[in-house]
Amino acid sequence: MSWQQVLDLIISIFTTQTGLPNLALNQLFMLGVALLFLYLAVAKKFEPLLLVPIGFGIFLVNFPLAPLMGYTEHGTPELIRAFYKYGVEWEIIPCVIFLGLGAMTDFGPLIANPKTLIIGAGAQLGVFVTYIGVLFFGFTLKEAASVGIIGGADGPTTIYLTTKLAPHLLGANALAAYSYMAMVPLIQPPIMRMMTTPAQRRIRMRQLRPVSVREKILFPLIATALIIFLVPAVAPLMGMFMFGNFMRECGVVKRLSDTSQNALMNIVTIFLGLSVGATMAADKFLTPKPMLIFAFGLFDFAICTIGGILTVHIMNYFSKEKMNPLIGSAGVSAVPMSARVSHAEGLKADPDNWLLMHAMGPNLAGVIGSAAAAGMFIAMFQ
Repeated sequence: MSWQQVLDLIISIFTTQTGLPNLALNQLFMLGVALLFLYLAVAKKFEPLLLVPIGFGIFLVNFPLAPLMGYTEHGTPELIRAFYKYGVEWEIIPCVIFLGLGAMTDFGPLIANPKTLIIGAGAQLGVFVTYIGVLFFGFTLKEAASVGIIGGADGPTTIYLTTKLAPHLLGANALAAYSYMAMVPLIQPPIMRMMTTPAQRRIRMRQLRPVSVREKILFPLIATALIIFLVPAVAPLMGMFMFGNFMRECGVVKRLSDTSQNALMNIVTIFLGLSVGATMAADKFLTPKPMLIFAFGLFDFAICTIGGILTVHIMNYFSKEKMNPLIGSAGVSAVPMSARVSHAEGLKADPDNWLLMHAMGPNLAGVIGSAAAAGMFIAMFQ
């Protein structure tokens, strides 16, 4: 082999088998997006448990020729594609996450103040407003339903619904849902201040009554029966959610409850975050429909936040005992981030006003509300 042939071979290998010559501008842009996500997670501490795996998934998948999200010559999925296919597309990870969330959840605030269920329902306003809005931009009825549910800020529910109605939008919808869940501390406070007066933000609420162990044990059983009778389509999600909560409250399977809350939840979060981030390949994400979904997701989330606060204002109009309208923003189901934001905004108005437990009621109601909305869409269109 001559030196010229050797040189041609080296050039051929470099141009066809290495990534640098194949790096496109859109991939470079997405690498910058990945670094932004990682910066928000590491430097700003914005929900790092979500943004670190999502950001790194975006980072990995936008290197040219990387064997991560395709299929081998034998038809088997590559590494992250396997996580995505068997975990996300098969709807296993969303249900397992709901199991862990249930095991981490204390329904005490909701049981002590059941009228906060109304706030969780009111906070679904954006779901239906967005559903109608996206129809004017060329989305089908099923696609519009899958985009509308993003406003509930519930990643597992978004994945579950999208898989059933519009699986081709799964990546864009899941990314939008989890991104806005992580950015709750950025998005909600300006809306909360716009929708309330300083005096309203200083409203102090009466301490919640103690909730008995018996009530906490009976709640997941009663809630499961009611929800599945009314909305059978969400039985996988709500069944796992309430099963996790029953394990927590019954007190006889602490090892199972601890595993669900910690080890299992951490494992599926890693796989889900990488899988969702890896759907943001430049050639698929930087197209009109995913970009519209990302924009509508922000609009959806903002309207849901407004809907929750408006619901509290309306309830206060008819009630002698006023509620702090800041807890309305927790009606979206980003647990517990939106409740923490409500609490933080309350402390800014009055350093001695502790709203966290009051905000957890609407927050948990939002989980049930978004699942109910998803079940309604499934019943309508599947």
